[in-house]
Amino acid sequence: MIVTLTGRARRPLPSLHVDPQKLLFSLSTLIAAIATLAIAFSASLPRPWWALLTVYVTAQPMAGAFRPKVLYRLGGIATGALVTILLVPNLQNSPELLVLCLAAWTGFCIYLAVLDRTPRAFLFQMAAFSSAVISFPYLDDPANIFETTVARVQEMTLAILCVTATHALLQPWSATPVIRARAQSFLGHARRWAAEALGSQHTRLENDHRRMLAADVTELGMLAIHLPFDQRWALATQRRVMALQQQLAGILPLASAAANRLDLLRDAGMPPDLELLLDDIVAWLVGEDSRLDEVGPLVRRCERLATACEAQRDWGSLLAASACVRMAEFLSALAASRRLADRIGSPGRPNFKAVPAERFALARDHGVAALAGLATMTAIMLYCAVWILLAWPNGSATAAFAALITCSFATQDDPAPVIGRYLLATLKTFPLAALYLFVILPRVDGFEMLIITLAPALLWMGYIQADPKRSPEALPMFSCFIVAMGFLARFQADFALFLNTGLAQLGGIVATLAVTKLFRSANVLWTARRILRSNWGELTQLADIRRPFLPQRWTAMAVDRLGQVAARMAVATPGDDLHAADGLADLRIGRNIIPLRRSLPHVPHDERRHLGVVLSSLSAFYSARWSEGRALAPPAALLAQIDQALEGLLKLALDEPRRGALRALIGMRCNLFPQAGAPAWEGAA
Repeated sequence: MIVTLTGRARRPLPSLHVDPQKLLFSLSTLIAAIATLAIAFSASLPRPWWALLTVYVTAQPMAGAFRPKVLYRLGGIATGALVTILLVPNLQNSPELLVLCLAAWTGFCIYLAVLDRTPRAFLFQMAAFSSAVISFPYLDDPANIFETTVARVQEMTLAILCVTATHALLQPWSATPVIRARAQSFLGHARRWAAEALGSQHTRLENDHRRMLAADVTELGMLAIHLPFDQRWALATQRRVMALQQQLAGILPLASAAANRLDLLRDAGMPPDLELLLDDIVAWLVGEDSRLDEVGPLVRRCERLATACEAQRDWGSLLAASACVRMAEFLSALAASRRLADRIGSPGRPNFKAVPAERFALARDHGVAALAGLATMTAIMLYCAVWILLAWPNGSATAAFAALITCSFATQDDPAPVIGRYLLATLKTFPLAALYLFVILPRVDGFEMLIITLAPALLWMGYIQADPKRSPEALPMFSCFIVAMGFLARFQADFALFLNTGLAQLGGIVATLAVTKLFRSANVLWTARRILRSNWGELTQLADIRRPFLPQRWTAMAVDRLGQVAARMAVATPGDDLHAADGLADLRIGRNIIPLRRSLPHVPHDERRHLGVVLSSLSAFYSARWSEGRALAPPAALLAQIDQALEGLLKLALDEPRRGALRALIGMRCNLFPQAGAPAWEGAA
């Protein structure tokens, strides 16, 4: 606040801050746009505006995020063009059948794009809307469809190659610092969450933070896919990120398992040694100057106390031992993750023997993908039906815009909010397009003056595109600005054409929004329930000893599903049964099934039979959940079977596999039956 000589307070002017990285991205994209327009004009391409729009549609702020998509986009354009040439000339006399085939093709491509959650999905997305935007504007006059298709492919290919070359030379910011920052942010958040969870605030914090952390683990893997296109030592960096994902995937269930045991111990009375150890662990977690070399002594203290407690073999001591083991494993995973995060982006190759060779497996749901494809297909058919029935001259453009928007947002559960913002951004940009078209451009002469005149608007919108919070506004702004002016070799300021083009864009957006609200808005909770059911189905197979045993793949997909549910829980009402389905508890149980299956060859026949009964009952329990589609309570018989298996293992000498099975059974009992008292065999003894 500034006070003037008159005594009146005057607010300071807002400071203008320009991010150099965002400005670099906007400038490099502008250079690509200039090169694209120059080549398009010199080669007399029929639609230079389409090439210019493609530049901004395909540009990505991170170089590493853009390069792997180039070949996929080019392949998608070629595929879409081929489908157009095959369908339109052969079905031009049957418009209804042609629309049906184009809609079915687009829906099939969206199905594949939703199913494949990697950059390869851009191939299917580009194939979908390239065929739509090439075909629909020319369905009334398909005689020259081959020349039109070739021209569109040339324009889009030119734009993509110009953007790729420009970004390769100017080097917009890399994906590596983003990954490192995301990993370190995750670790800091995980430390705070674990410190409070171990300090008796387990339930509240689990509901608030755990799913967001799971989503971050999956996002790291999506970013890591871009690394081989980023730098010369990217293979080593990608392997480090893959190893980091495996470590981070263990942090969530290990920390929550330790907190679960500590909650039970607080009710029964915490051993003094464990209280002192817990205080030291929490102090290390919350300390800003905590060093990694302090983790080793804490882990060894946990292991010594766990061994001492397991030797006593009463239920309270076994709970304390389980808590100590999980805390030791959690601290080890946290320290290993921190070391890997610090090394991301540094030259050199990691120890590949310690790094997983497989990618972090992603969960796929054919039902969700099929629904997205079917909704897209239905929407396009409705657009075309309205266009044909009304005989609207600009209806073909509306259908093309609607198809492009539908394909762009088809991978989201509920695209309606994003499409609503798309509509607002389009409305805000129309006055700017009109100002340029009818006031500024008539006074421009020559290509150089055209670029100088356009540069302020394109730089401003490109800067918005580089901002993750505002980037959804950029695409409609570019679309409205570029398409409304319709850059051609010769200037044309036709108000009727401008108005019809604008109405076509708005009509496409409004039609897309209406169809989306009708078909897709109720899809979010349905998708979340399908994801939970898929997880129960995977647990059914994991506990079935007749099935292949792939523990790392299961853990990766379980964490991925936990992250997918995270984004959808916000729309669930407090009383919804989705909140009763504890995905993290399922993850902990699954990780306890793994040592049980590994221990089967190492126990005598009778104990192997007891463990087999437990696994069989778990498989049947999760199969029942999968069949019913809701979180059923575990049967009481399962508790007795777990207790019987525990009693049998405690009579044996505990080598490493048997000790792992013992700890797994304790974890299962605590997760499935947290309110159960001590086992019956302890009272009998």
